[in-house]
Amino acid sequence: MNKFTIADLEQRVSDRVNAAAEKSYTRRLLDKGVAQCAKKFGEEAVEAALAAVSEDREHLIAESADVLYHLLVMLRARGVTLAEVEALLETRTKKSGLDEKASRPE
Repeated sequence: MNKFTIADLEQRVSDRVNAAAEKSYTRRLLDKGVAQCAKKFGEEAVEAALAAVSEDREHLIAESADVLYHLLVMLRARGVTLAEVEALLETRTKKSGLDEKASRPE
């Protein structure tokens, strides 16, 4: 059984870039620009945080899916790929989280 992955979602976002805005929410978001994509991502992140503290598991799952989707749309709007984010995450796994955070520029 194949599992749907975040890479699959990134591909869907990429596929929708060429769709008509009347038929694609992704295309509509991208047409509104990076600022709108970022705003929508922020809204979804807040909704996910609120769902977490409300202890509503199903709502948290749904909002988390929205966060991941809107993150990928925002990244697409800025020309950043999931592979680039994954590459950075891989470098961060080479040291403890506390050491990695301390090494970041202020």
